Amino acid sequence: MKVLFFTKEFPPYVYGGAGVHVEYLADELKQLMEVDVRSFGDQKITAENLNVTGFLGNHQHYESTEKKLQTIFNTMQTNLQMNATGVDADVVHCHTWYAQFAGIMAKLCYGKPLVITTHSLEPLRPWKREQLGRGYDASSWIEKTAIEMADAIIAVSEETKVDVQTHFNVNEHKIKVIYNGINLQQYQYTETTATLEKFNIDPSKPYVLFVGRITRQKGIIHLVNAIKHIDTNTQIVLCAGAPDTEEIAKEMQESVAAVKETRNNVFWIEEMLPKEEIIELYSHATVFCCPSIYEPFGIINIEAMACKTAVVASAVGGIKEVVIPNETGILIEVEQQNAAPFEPVDPERFAKDLADGINKVVNDEALRAQMEIAGRKRVEDFFDWKAIAKQTENLYKSII
Repeated sequence: MKVLFFTKEFPPYVYGGAGVHVEYLADELKQLMEVDVRSFGDQKITAENLNVTGFLGNHQHYESTEKKLQTIFNTMQTNLQMNATGVDADVVHCHTWYAQFAGIMAKLCYGKPLVITTHSLEPLRPWKREQLGRGYDASSWIEKTAIEMADAIIAVSEETKVDVQTHFNVNEHKIKVIYNGINLQQYQYTETTATLEKFNIDPSKPYVLFVGRITRQKGIIHLVNAIKHIDTNTQIVLCAGAPDTEEIAKEMQESVAAVKETRNNVFWIEEMLPKEEIIELYSHATVFCCPSIYEPFGIINIEAMACKTAVVASAVGGIKEVVIPNETGILIEVEQQNAAPFEPVDPERFAKDLADGINKVVNDEALRAQMEIAGRKRVEDFFDWKAIAKQTENLYKSII
C-alpha cells in the first residue's frame, strides 16, 4: 500500500500540533507501507519507505492583492503544484485546510480515495478572519467541500466527531475517532537543565510553562492575564511564537510588558525551540498550563504528561478526553459565549480560575507527585503512535 500525505507542515517547518501529528504518523506508517509526503517548503528527503517533497508558492504573484488574501492564493497555487507531478498512491490523506484543496483535486483528477484528518474546524475558529480577511470564507469553503466529499474523516476526539456532524453534511459511518499520539521514547523526563540555564530560569524555584502559538485559539492572553494572581515565587515561562496576526502580536507584547512591571520572573521565549529543549522545559516545569478556548485534541498536554508534568487546562474540546480531572491534572471550567468566537463570558474570572489551579498544583507536593505518575501512565496506555498508525492503516484498507 502507498499513502500520499498533503500537508502544510513537515520538519523542519513545524509550528503547530498538526505538524507534529504528521511528522510522527508518517514515521510510524513507513514501517507499514510506502509514504509520500508533499508539504509547503523546500524539503527533499528520501529514506526507506518515506519520500518528502516540499513545494514553494510565490507570494510575489499576488503583490497587487490585499495582503490577507495572498495567503489564500499562495495556498491554492501550492496545492495545485502538489498535484501536477502526478499521483500514484492508493489513498490520499490531507491535514488542515491548507492542504485540502490538493486532496480535492487528487480525488477529482486522479480518482483517489480521500481521507481528511480534522485537526481543527474553520466554523469554530472565527478569529481566523483577523488573519485571512475574506479569505476566511474561501478557507471555510475548501474545508466544507473536502470534508463532505471525503471517503473517510478522522476526528481526533469524540467531541470533534460531534462538531463534524454538527457543522457538515456527512454520514456518521464515515467518521472514525483516532486520537493523536506521542513518541514515548522521545518524550520522557530528562534530568538535564541546559535549556533552563540558557534562558536564566532558576531550576530551584517552581515555574508554570506554556508552549504554543500566539493565537486566539490557544488562549495565551488569558494566561498572561492570570499572572497577577499566580504566587509571586512561581516563575512564568511562556514558550510562545508564530503570532497569527500583527494585532495579536502587539497585544501579547503589551500584556507581557505590563506584568513585567510588577514581577521579574516572567520569561517569554519567542523562538520555536527544538524538541530536546522543549522536553527539558516540560520535564522541570512544576505545572504545564493549556488555557485554550478551542482545542480538538491538545497534543501539548500529552507531551507534558509524558514528561511527568502535572497539567492545568481549560475544559474544552478534546482536552476533556486527555486530562483526567484531579488524577493527571486540573480542568478549569469556562463558561463560553454561545456563538463564535466562543471567548469566556467572564475573562477575568477565567484568568483567576487558571491561577487558582496553578497555585493549587504548585503548593500541593503530594497531589503533584500523584499527577506526574498518573499522567505518564495514561500516555503510555492510550497515546502510543504505533497503535494509532495501525488504526490508520486499517482505515485506509477499509476504503480502498
